[in-house]
Amino acid sequence: MDSQNLKYVLKQYEQKRFKALEDLEKRKNDLYKKNKRLQEIDMELSNAAINFAKSILNSKENSISLLEEKKEKLKKEKLKILNSLNLDEKYLEPHFECSICNDTGYINNGLKSIMCNCLKQELFNIEYNKSNIGNLEKENFENFNENLYSEEINHDKYRINISPRENIKKIKNIAINFINNFENPDEKNLIFIGNSGLGKTFLSNCIANEILKKNKTVLYQTAPVMLDEIINYRFGKPNSNQNIIENLLNVDLLIIDDLGTENINSMKFVELFNIINTRILNQNKKITKTIISTNLSLQNIYSIYDERIASRIVGYYTVCKFYGDDIRFK
Repeated sequence: MDSQNLKYVLKQYEQKRFKALEDLEKRKNDLYKKNKRLQEIDMELSNAAINFAKSILNSKENSISLLEEKKEKLKKEKLKILNSLNLDEKYLEPHFECSICNDTGYINNGLKSIMCNCLKQELFNIEYNKSNIGNLEKENFENFNENLYSEEINHDKYRINISPRENIKKIKNIAINFINNFENPDEKNLIFIGNSGLGKTFLSNCIANEILKKNKTVLYQTAPVMLDEIINYRFGKPNSNQNIIENLLNVDLLIIDDLGTENINSMKFVELFNIINTRILNQNKKITKTIISTNLSLQNIYSIYDERIASRIVGYYTVCKFYGDDIRFK
């Protein structure tokens, strides 16, 4: 990770954490003004915690038992008061954006601290995603409108006996199943095939939205940019991303958009195969999934790419074929 980006994001985390703690103090003070007994209980609980620690150090078992009883009694009284005010215990806890790392960016894993996925995602957003998946507030399943697709069955045009609307409903169900079974190593990756303007990128973002809610990391790359960055790194070019390979292999969900628009050469074939194959085999010792989006047909993929790449896609990806009229005009 770029050290400057990390410093920048950690500074934001520090500010978020401070704001959460500041808001908590304000909520507490407002409540204390309304109910003095709450303030007394919190002070008694604080003193009990100190005395509890002293008793443990002095091995005073009787005192420990009495203090535990007192703490439970005080907690019950506190909860009763909060409930009478239509509040719960969480009201008097800091409201951090990430409940896993409490907005520190790191979590304890045994004897060491590891980077929380929320921090990884923030860095991915700066270094890779930028504007690519920056519209997640709008591009989600709540705004997924299947009525933009025609109900008309046109076998002569699409070579299939269901309408574009029924087809997109099936693809949506496949996407939801993919999300629900993300942790299942047997769940296949996805490849979206079809012309521009049929909702492939929109649906990718819908999925990304849900995967992020599961505290997973998502990295979006267009095939041309991704492969150029890898080649730049391999040749040691100035300002190349030193973590590009590690990030592409380890991110929970990798979205490769616009496959087929890159300039093809043997080096890029090798790099693309390594990325696809390593993620399929979970050689990074974690479950990772990939979504590929392309305007190419399966026949085109076989004719353009190394057979090893095409066979991996056919064997380990669920093929979702988009068809219909360009919905961007609707």
